[in-house]
Parts: sequence; structure tokens; C-alpha cells
Amino acid sequence: QAQLVESGGGLVQAGGSLRLSCAASGRTFSSYVMGWFRRAPGKERVFIAAIGRSAGNTYYADSVKGRFTISRDNAKNTVYLQMNSLKSDDTAVYYCAASIGTYANSQATTYSYWGQGTQVTVSS
Repeated sequence: QAQLVESGGGLVQAGGSLRLSCAASGRTFSSYVMGWFRRAPGKERVFIAAIGRSAGNTYYADSVKGRFTISRDNAKNTVYLQMNSLKSDDTAVYYCAASIGTYANSQATTYSYWGQGTQVTVSS
């Protein structure tokens, strides 16, 4: 069983950057597909980005493609989400999730483990 803890959220001005981190413990981190999701106020949780067991296998939602970058460091049991050119629409609680699989995917139902979330607020 994996325990996931997100960090790095905060308040940033539009156009700014943040880097979220998600530290994992438990089963071997390298065996998980890792994903980031977010829930904006009054909206459902949506997929943002995922990275497969191979760091070269990534997948992004259209809304963040070209602005956000997901990466992983298996030696540190950590996955990152670098967020650039932030917009007010990016304001949400961001969740890290882990899936026992191989390839990056956007289906929340395939992710078995979830963190508690970290708040990102983008001021315009």
C-alpha cells in the first residue's frame, strides 16, 4: 500500500510558476504509474498529467499541455509537477495518485492510492 503526501502548493500570481511534489512510501515507487488530478471549486476532479513506469512515458490534459511538466525521481520516491504560465483557471486542489500499472493514463478509476491534496491559488 502506498502513502502519498503532496507539497508545494500556495498562492501565485497569474503567469507565475509552482512546482508540486508528491512523496510516496510503501511499495516500490518505481512500480507505480503516477498521476496528478485537480478539483476546482464547485467542479469535479479532473485529470492533469500522468507518468508511466518509464519516465519517458507521459500524458497530459489538453488544458495544461505545454505549460505543465510531470517528472519522477525513483531514487527519491517522488513525482513532481512543474507548473508554468499559471492562469486563474488553474486554481484548484491538486491531488497526487498512484496506479499499479505500466503506462500513463487519465482514468481516475485505475488509481488506487491518493494523497490528501495541496491547494494552488492563482491570483489574476
